[in-house]
Amino acid sequence: MSGQLAIALAVVAVLVVIAAVVLIRTRRVVTTPTERAVHFALQTASQAARSLRTGLSSSSARDALPHLRALTAADALALYDSVGELLAHEPEGDRLWDDALIAAAAEAARTAEPDQRRVLVNDPCGPESPVRALVAEPLIADGRSVGVLVVAATQRPGPGMLGAVGEVARYVSSQIELADLEASRARLDRAEVLALRAQISPHFIYNALNTIASFVRTDPDRARELILDFADFTRYSFRAAGEYTVLADELRNIDRYLTLERARFGPALNVKLQVAPEVLNVVVPFLALQPLVENAVRHGLAGKGGGTITIIARDEGSDCVITVEDDGAGMDPELLRSGDIDALAPAENARSESDGAHVGLTNVDHRLRAAFGNDYGLVVDTGIDAGTRVGMRVPKFRAGIRA
Repeated sequence: MSGQLAIALAVVAVLVVIAAVVLIRTRRVVTTPTERAVHFALQTASQAARSLRTGLSSSSARDALPHLRALTAADALALYDSVGELLAHEPEGDRLWDDALIAAAAEAARTAEPDQRRVLVNDPCGPESPVRALVAEPLIADGRSVGVLVVAATQRPGPGMLGAVGEVARYVSSQIELADLEASRARLDRAEVLALRAQISPHFIYNALNTIASFVRTDPDRARELILDFADFTRYSFRAAGEYTVLADELRNIDRYLTLERARFGPALNVKLQVAPEVLNVVVPFLALQPLVENAVRHGLAGKGGGTITIIARDEGSDCVITVEDDGAGMDPELLRSGDIDALAPAENARSESDGAHVGLTNVDHRLRAAFGNDYGLVVDTGIDAGTRVGMRVPKFRAGIRA
């Protein structure tokens, strides 16, 4: 028994030694003061950015100021908007922020030049105040003044502190500029969705209603079903949700559209659908398929009195590939090589209807590239009397993009 115990103790001792060696080799150590300072600055700047990337407001200023104060090592500081209104100051409730400092900081913010730092020394808040200097640093984003960072110091500021305040102000300005760009992109996305909604072909709406009316007497049950399909189609197309949706919802709405078109054209319009189940939850731009399918219906029927539309969605590794194909008249590939993606509308269409297809395809191409990058625009394969295939590739997952 004692021999077994000795062996067990020896094994434990070996395991302890191995664990200690592994711990020593894998433990992360920030070894020098410089490395620790860099790590602190990066971490603090990242924390400030989380608030500032939402734009400059009272809430974002209040959240960001503790981190900005740590970066500047200032005794106190405040953020003002572009018209000199106080957004927040730090530290809140501190003895430095008496009436004299509040008044002096506000005056410094209001009188600061957009392109020039203002430094006030020699007791700017009066001899009774411990504040010995105020530094008003303008915040400039996209060439315009968006606010002022005011720093209060209990000692006369040296070049090092002034440099730190200037760099922090430039960092704040860059984050506000990024927030403005994000807001502009979101507004553009919403405007493009509105444009797509506005250009849903009035001819389609008019023809769909006429088709429904034709069934009212001859087949009331069919007319009732078509009315429900038309209502669901318009409800989805004009929904108040965001700029993205899942492929399953897009395909469901396309099915309503094609149901209405098949009721109009009868057996002249044939539709084939091949969808891999694993891509149904892939996120795509809202109304990305509608212009492609509507354009294919026009091509598939133009000049032939009928045709076949094929919609395929397949899984290709990290991407989903969606194609909409018709067996219509096609077009000259040279027009596409010249970059004229809008040449897809057939010449037989009325000009207003053709223009709608133009804007719709360009809109989808732009939104795909804006969301996923230039590798994800529309791809067109066509030829004279060879039909047209329009495809899009979307990533199955992209950070920050969700339905």
